[in-house]
Amino acid sequence: MSGIIIFSLLLVLMLTGMPVSISLGLTVLTFIFCFTDVPIASVALKLFTGIEKFEIMAIPFFILAGNFLTHGGVAKRMINFATSMVGHWHGGLGLAAVVACALFAAVSGSSPATVVAIGSIMLPAMVKAGFPKQFGAGVVTTAGGLGILIPPSIVMVMYSVTTNTSVGELFMAGVIPGLMLATLLGLTTWWRARKHNYPRMPKATWGERAKALRESIWGLLLIVVVMGGIYSGLFTPTEAAAMSAVYAFIIAVFVYKDMGLKDVPRMLLNSANMSAMLLYIITNAVLFSFVLANENIPQQLADWLVGVGLGPIAFLLVVNILLLIAGNFMEPSSIILILAPILFPVAVQLGIDPVHFGILIVVNMEIGMCTPPVGLNLYVASGIAKMGMTELTKAVGPWLLTMLAFLALVTYYPPLSLWLPTMLMR
Repeated sequence: MSGIIIFSLLLVLMLTGMPVSISLGLTVLTFIFCFTDVPIASVALKLFTGIEKFEIMAIPFFILAGNFLTHGGVAKRMINFATSMVGHWHGGLGLAAVVACALFAAVSGSSPATVVAIGSIMLPAMVKAGFPKQFGAGVVTTAGGLGILIPPSIVMVMYSVTTNTSVGELFMAGVIPGLMLATLLGLTTWWRARKHNYPRMPKATWGERAKALRESIWGLLLIVVVMGGIYSGLFTPTEAAAMSAVYAFIIAVFVYKDMGLKDVPRMLLNSANMSAMLLYIITNAVLFSFVLANENIPQQLADWLVGVGLGPIAFLLVVNILLLIAGNFMEPSSIILILAPILFPVAVQLGIDPVHFGILIVVNMEIGMCTPPVGLNLYVASGIAKMGMTELTKAVGPWLLTMLAFLALVTYYPPLSLWLPTMLMR
């Protein structure tokens, strides 16, 4: 009964158009005041202890690093390198966009940031080269989703904070699925370009490729610094986030010099605003999880699902459907912070690995960011491409089908996610 009351309150508040973070907070406070004997002092205590986790510090650092990289010329040089390598194949600029998105994802941790950084350069270039605008928008919108699957990933950090799963293992688990999805999106791009005979770039010489590599090497080295440092045990994911922010600042301001010191305060302010918004959501979600746990709702749900004979296969199917529906209406941070505390205990009780479950959720979030009406990547790409949401939704169709097929593979073949962390950490 308490579960019905909590989720009814949350649904009513969200239907009024209230932001998810405020809806969560008001739901918690209303339920505690009206339906429980929990002292308000314990709520205040939970409010502070819930965000004391060391891993949360990674979020503002990755956001700051992403801002420096987006505005510091790194994306432009990564695109030039990707184009020199694959531009001569069918749909060369589209393939270059996929490769560039994968490379930028490995340093930014954010899907919208990847779409902005790569799309704002690649979409105009593709249209100028003779590609249909719909083709370019479909490629960039979906490939930008790699920003949260290829580590480092802000969404993985939030899942880790919510479920106490190792961030390092999650980052490692995202490497092989991320590279595989990038390959599948590239194959879809190549196949459609070959089918419709879209333009190809002249083949770059090895000298031109070497020049593009030299120009982009400082940005590419960030992948080595962050992921190499984590995998070697040199520093934790949170320390890696701080390193990436410092490194991104140095190469943007002092190496590439596409930003001046006068631009740094603006970057800091933008990053602080975004970080504050995410931390506010996390704080309210911590309270929401506290109320759910206090009412024993996740355990009751787990017992009920096990009691009706719902095994791991059926449960994962239900989870996918639920997350795909939620992805149409909420952004990934809110979905994870609301649903993970409910679904995670059930998954553990059914014997599903927490790291595999986390990657499954992240892939669902990727798809949700490319579906209407609230897909963040769709909104960002719509603004860049100057396309309506209906037209853009049709444009992403072929790549979206590829992502759905990949979701089925990730869901029911755990070694895809677990092989690398098992080899390196377990």
